[in-house]
Amino acid sequence: MNLEAHYQQMWLAANEGFANGHFEYDYLIDSPSDSRRGITLIGRPSEESKKAIGKMLQNLLPLEPQQYYYPSTDIHLTVLSIISCYEGFLLSAIHPQEYIDRIREVIKKYAGFRVRFSGITASSSCVLVQGFPMDETLAAIRNDLRTTFKTSSLQHSIDKRYSIQTAHSTVIRFRVPLVQPVAFVEGLQAFYAHDFGTFEVNMLELVYNDWYQRSENTLLLESFYLGN
Repeated sequence: MNLEAHYQQMWLAANEGFANGHFEYDYLIDSPSDSRRGITLIGRPSEESKKAIGKMLQNLLPLEPQQYYYPSTDIHLTVLSIISCYEGFLLSAIHPQEYIDRIREVIKKYAGFRVRFSGITASSSCVLVQGFPMDETLAAIRNDLRTTFKTSSLQHSIDKRYSIQTAHSTVIRFRVPLVQPVAFVEGLQAFYAHDFGTFEVNMLELVYNDWYQRSENTLLLESFYLGN
C-alpha cells in the first residue's frame, strides 16, 4: 500500500465532507454502559512524539472543547486487533496465555522497527496522526501473526473489519456537533504536514481494552521486547 496516497485520499474525502457539514459523532464515548471490549497488540510512540501531538491538541482544544481528545497515556498504534471490541466480551471467555505464547513465538524473530509520525489525516468521525513505518518489519510481524492465528482454533476476528496496513494513531474523535467547524478545520490544516517525530518501537503490549484504549479500562496482559 502507498501510505502517503492512502492518507491523502482520506484527507481529501474528509475535507469534502467537512465542507458539507458531514461529521459522524460517537455517542458511546461517554456511555457508562459501553461494554465493548477486545484484545489488541499495540505499540507506543515515544514521549517526544506524544508531546508534539499534545501541543497540537492544545492548539485545537479551545476551538472545540467538547470533542474527545486522546490523553497522552492512551495514544498508541495498533499492530493487530486480535479480537475486535464487541459488546460483552470478557477476558474469562479465553485463555490469555495461549495468545501470549503464540505472539511470543512469532515476534521473537524480529528486531524493533522505526515509525515516522508526519502530518495528519481525518475521516468523518476522527482525526489521525499519519504513521509511516521505515521498513517492512511491521508488515512482516502482522502477516506472521495473521498466519499463526488463522491456522489456530483460538477465537479471533483478525481482518474481519478491515486488514490493517497503516501505522496511524487516532488522536481526536467527534462526540457532539461542532460549534466552530470552519475554524476547527482551518486549525487542522495548519498541522497537515507537521513533523511529530520518528521513534523506535522496541516493545509491544498485548492488552485487554475498550474501544478507545482508555488507560482506566485497559489491562496489560503481556509485554514483548523486540530483538530479545
